[in-house]
Amino acid sequence: MADRPDFKKLANPARSFQESDKRILGPVPTIAITPVSDGRRGAYEDNVIKTWAMVEKVYDLLTSSVRQPDGKPIRVVVAPEIVYGARTAARAQAYYATQGVSANIWVGRSWSYSDELMGAAQGIGSSEWQQCAYGLNQTDRPGAVWLKAFTAAMDEKKRPIFCVYSPDLEDENGPLSDFVATRLLRFARAAAAVAYMRGKNYLSVGGVAMGIIGSDVRRNAFLHYLGMGTVSVDMSIINGRIDTGFYDHEEFKKAMEFFAKFKKVFLNKASERRTGMTDQELVEKCIKMTMIVRDLMVGNPRLADAKVGKKQGFFADVEYAQGTNAIAAGTQGQRQWTDYNPNFDVTESLLNSSFDWRGFRPASPIATENDSKNGMGMLIANLLTGGVPQCFADIRTNWTPASIKKATGVDVSKICPRGIIDKRNSGAAALEYATDIYKIAKSAKDRDVQLVWRDICDSPAFQKALIDAAIKNTTYMNAALTYFPGDGLSSHFTTPGGIPITSYRYNMVGDLITCSVVEGETVELPEKVAAHISKVTDPTWPETYWMPRDMTSHEYMTKIGPNHDANSFGLIGADMITLNAMLRIPVDMHNIPEEDIFRPTMWQRFGGDDYRACAFLGPIYG
Repeated sequence: MADRPDFKKLANPARSFQESDKRILGPVPTIAITPVSDGRRGAYEDNVIKTWAMVEKVYDLLTSSVRQPDGKPIRVVVAPEIVYGARTAARAQAYYATQGVSANIWVGRSWSYSDELMGAAQGIGSSEWQQCAYGLNQTDRPGAVWLKAFTAAMDEKKRPIFCVYSPDLEDENGPLSDFVATRLLRFARAAAAVAYMRGKNYLSVGGVAMGIIGSDVRRNAFLHYLGMGTVSVDMSIINGRIDTGFYDHEEFKKAMEFFAKFKKVFLNKASERRTGMTDQELVEKCIKMTMIVRDLMVGNPRLADAKVGKKQGFFADVEYAQGTNAIAAGTQGQRQWTDYNPNFDVTESLLNSSFDWRGFRPASPIATENDSKNGMGMLIANLLTGGVPQCFADIRTNWTPASIKKATGVDVSKICPRGIIDKRNSGAAALEYATDIYKIAKSAKDRDVQLVWRDICDSPAFQKALIDAAIKNTTYMNAALTYFPGDGLSSHFTTPGGIPITSYRYNMVGDLITCSVVEGETVELPEKVAAHISKVTDPTWPETYWMPRDMTSHEYMTKIGPNHDANSFGLIGADMITLNAMLRIPVDMHNIPEEDIFRPTMWQRFGGDDYRACAFLGPIYG
């Protein structure tokens, strides 16, 4: 047999770290575009040129605007010919099977034999493929006729499909309308995120922190809803690797040189620390912890190299060097770790950010206190935005204009008439939130954040400006010993005002996952007000003052689930609603305008009831 493996060669006991050009292993999210047409002689010939012209516009839109979290484009493939019957559909399916397709956009300008064409998508349509259909709104060859017949067929077969149809007649000679382009991008970004996370892992470093239910990593929830695995390690592995020197010592020196760029304020004396560590020893351990958690997530080939190990004084280990292929993680920290060791604030703030001693690179979403439900949201938002770093936060305090005036004498009713939420945590927020990325990218605030971040990823000058601003605006300060007896270094900054930010939270009720998503913007408070709030809360922690849109801060505080939420630059609420529909996760609270909500047509068969549709279908991988 020509393809029979050489088993004797494979049975060699020697092994090595198989390096890859990818930080996280897995297929590139791949979306197919399937053109369809009436197959009758004459009708096909009339449609072929303009149908391919539609496909070209969709192809160019997706390849230019949808990115993976590492900044690289997704893959877009096209059927080898227009699908107009069962055999041409089978030919497309065979091609897609070789390309790792996980989502499909049907494109048509005319009538097609809808039910017969489903063979292009794994028979009658894979239950795990994300499906979308774009039908042209024109009069000579009305795509709406095919579109409605096709989506009705998909609904009957219990295969959710998103429907794109312009509210106005389209000009085929011009670009895609804003409505059509927005819907196609919303679908593609969400579908790419769903595809990217499938088969990857969440790394749980430790267990449950201080009884916080979000720290309870629900393995089946990750599997059934996100298609992800979970890996757990005990926190003793951190000290074990430090004590045995199992980290790259040369990289450690570079990391220390990089961290020296930040301003640091040491408030605690060594004699006050339970560990007795000097300031220098404290910094060193925080950096080692950061490197080790990173190695546990994505692996490190240097740790498998016997020559490197011999030179640096550790035993190389190919298994341990592999990491866990984790695209998100959480660190338990409190209390068993932080009673005797530094907190994870340096680790979390640097890994959540898009830069460190290696320069500009993809962020690694990581949740403080191992709040995996918040980590789930940070991962999803990071993927949806093409890699934008995320801000983990406590929903610390609700401040109304009245309470601010009572405490400070300052009237802020015109600045934040609906009140603010003080989003503050001991240091898990990405350091980008010490900056205004829109200003750095010289971009308007109403522009898609995905495009803003794309510009930063494509520009070394923007990247340098971002890193310089984040370092300049961030101070690392000793942790409060009442919270963290083992000390640590918390990042402190204040997020600039006027930045659009979306807050979100994943919740669980029994085995059901739900999502809350609320858009708003940051607020620049008067200096006296900001100083007072910081002083009476915790002046060593990063602070983001945020006001929700079309609801009061008290409403947000009342309706949001747990004590943590996460936050993303940009107004991405509509994108998150689309993605949650793909995963069959109902949205329990949002402030997104109805006209921006984009869900599969099947939802209309349930009267638009998100909960009933999701319950009927069940989790996508369940």
